[in-house]
Amino acid sequence: MSAVDQMRAMLDQLMGTSRNGETDGRNHVRFDDASVCRSFLLDCCPHDILEGTRADIGACAKVHDLALRADYNAAQKQRDYFFERDALEHLKEFIGESDRKTEMSKKKLAAVQDELTEDATEKMNEIHQLGEQIGTKLARAEELGATGEVEESLRFLEEVENLKKEKQGLELEFRNSISASSYQQQKLRVCEVCSAYLGIHDNDRRLADHFGGKLHVGFIKIREKLTELREIVDEKLKKREKEREERNRRG
Repeated sequence: MSAVDQMRAMLDQLMGTSRNGETDGRNHVRFDDASVCRSFLLDCCPHDILEGTRADIGACAKVHDLALRADYNAAQKQRDYFFERDALEHLKEFIGESDRKTEMSKKKLAAVQDELTEDATEKMNEIHQLGEQIGTKLARAEELGATGEVEESLRFLEEVENLKKEKQGLELEFRNSISASSYQQQKLRVCEVCSAYLGIHDNDRRLADHFGGKLHVGFIKIREKLTELREIVDEKLKKREKEREERNRRG
């Protein structure tokens, strides 16, 4: 994108389709047209969030335009369009399909792995949880270091070292709790957030790349937005029902 295009996009995002005093000729639809992506207007369309990742699902079939988002944000201050309900249904469908794929991957993995004892399963889960904490904190430390926040970055790195020692101890306990053949089969698991495969012995770099990567972070954003939208829609529906009951009493 050229510098001119970047500037135009910034102006569209800030001022909407009427930034030149009249409706921009590039736009043939209003923000509330059915052809416009409601999830995009709320900045949570999976097509945008996961673009360029392993889970890239291509371009959205509906209109995405930063100027229309600006129009929506301005209009929403005057009237509640309740687009959260449409976005909620979109994300529910997307995450539902993602979770089904995760379950299928887990079943395929389970089919080639020996069943573990309850104690061994608990240890393995703890190892994976520690791996997630290590990867997340290491990615955060690198992020802080890149912005010059050295002391805070070092604090995270110290936490990473402590977690690594704890993980190594658990790995030894886990290895001693099962047979050698079972140990070899238990190296993989499926990430519950983004469906990617993770190894029990993944190194720090691999863990940081995964938990701090666009794919995993993108799925976290989508899942958190889904939870937020559920709460918003539920609250608004209750409010509307209460208002309807009050109108009926007055009528």
